[in-house]
Amino acid sequence: MSFNFNDEQRKAILNYARATIESVFDQSASPVIDDMGGMLKRPGACFVTLETVSGHHLRGCIGNIVALEPLGDNIARNAINAAFHDPRFPQLSACELDEITIDISVLNPPEVIASVDDFIVGKHGIIMECAGCHAVFLPQVAPEQGWNREQTLTHLSMKAGLPADGWGRDDARFQIFTAIVFGEDDFTQ
Repeated sequence: MSFNFNDEQRKAILNYARATIESVFDQSASPVIDDMGGMLKRPGACFVTLETVSGHHLRGCIGNIVALEPLGDNIARNAINAAFHDPRFPQLSACELDEITIDISVLNPPEVIASVDDFIVGKHGIIMECAGCHAVFLPQVAPEQGWNREQTLTHLSMKAGLPADGWGRDDARFQIFTAIVFGEDDFTQ
């Protein structure tokens, strides 16, 4: 079952993610968000992405592909993990809070594809599993990088720790998914 949020709900979710990160710095109680008619109580999977305001450089990105908990809880958990537990970056500092922007990708369930030809750049996120390795790109990654399908699959292979042409192996398996993607930049003047 997919999610559908209006602009007011998207703003509330983004504010909730930011307030969750802020609560770690000021050691306040975790923020509370309206469950939006039960939508945030439904199992859901999301990624929370932090980017610098200047230059839009990645500053943290953590998420889940599979819905293991209510979406509201998943948003809070991944906001904290993106800010403080992404192993690619140092922990976010309090002085950086005003220098980052938050994006949230709410994932629809992935589906197995028989051929990479079913993967549409800009529409689908993609998951690759091969030889015990795996990697994922959110739907927005390839367009942001200017990659076509083959370039996306090449980078996906390398992200999984495989050779650049690993995506063409017989034992490579793929899933695609769509996502509702929204960010703080969508609501700034």
